[in-house]
Amino acid sequence: MKLLVDMNLSPRWIGLLVNAGIEAEHWSTLGEKNAPDSKIMAYASANDYVVLTHDLDFSAILAATHGKKPSVVQIRAEDVSPDVIGLQVIAALRQMASELENGALLTVDPNRTRMRLLPFQLRTGDEA
Repeated sequence: MKLLVDMNLSPRWIGLLVNAGIEAEHWSTLGEKNAPDSKIMAYASANDYVVLTHDLDFSAILAATHGKKPSVVQIRAEDVSPDVIGLQVIAALRQMASELENGALLTVDPNRTRMRLLPFQLRTGDEA
């Protein structure tokens, strides 16, 4: 699994992830710092990355496009520093690795981890 760390997370995430044996790149080393989320998603999809972010827009893009890739890992915490929630994120990545390889939205917050497989399925009453 390769992770693409979004601009809204510190580049310090790279050291933590690499030390845990997870290949990772920060978007600031790959593309324009002000690139729209759609461009980051397209790059991640074309290059087989999983996006690590604190931004809810990525899950909205997946929902709107009914996308199957790239997988997205959202950190939902007030303090998103790797020192605070990093070990929990790494544990979740390892536990859900096969689902992330196949397409999933993984949400990690201090109290729990949730996963939804991609593409999102419409529920009764949802509009297509």
